[in-house]
Amino acid sequence: MSESITQIKQNFVEGLSQVSRFWGFPKGMGAIFAVLYLSPAPLPLDEIVVQTGLTKGAVSTEVRALARLGLVHRSSKLADRKDYYEAETDFYKSIRAILKERQNTEFERAVASVKETLEKLEAGTSSREERAFLTERVRALQSFFDAIDSLARAVIKLEKLGFVNVEKILGVLK
Repeated sequence: MSESITQIKQNFVEGLSQVSRFWGFPKGMGAIFAVLYLSPAPLPLDEIVVQTGLTKGAVSTEVRALARLGLVHRSSKLADRKDYYEAETDFYKSIRAILKERQNTEFERAVASVKETLEKLEAGTSSREERAFLTERVRALQSFFDAIDSLARAVIKLEKLGFVNVEKILGVLK
C-alpha cells in the first residue's frame, strides 16, 4: 500500500527538521522551510503554525531567522494585512547566504575566542603536558575554522561563474 501525499509531506518535514538540527539550527527552522518549500503558494504564519504544529511565537521567530539567512522571503497581498512567506528555491543562493552568515559577529567572536585561547596556551605557564594537550585540541579547532573560512570564500567566489557553470564543473568531478 502506498503512502498518502499527506504522509509523504510529513516525512519530508520531519526529515528536514533532522537535517536542520544536524547543521546546528533549530528543528523548527527545518520544518518551516520544508512546509514552505512544498507549498505552491506563499503561506501566512497561521497556516505555517497548522502545518508544523509549532507555536505562533516559535514560527514567527524562526521565520525571521530564515528570512535573515535568505532561505525564506516575505510578501504581502493587496488589501490583506497578513504577511506571506515562501521558500527560496535557488539552493546555490541559499548556500551562499548561509556561508555569508558565518561572517556574523557571533561567529567572529567564537573564532576570535579560539584564537585568543590558543595564544594564551602558547604563552602559558601551566604544566607542559597539559598545555601540549590543550594546545593540540585548540589548534585542531582553529584549523577547522580556517578550513570553513576557505570553503566559504571559495563558494562565494564561485558565484561569479554562475550556477549552470558550477553544476557543469561538479558534474565533471563525479
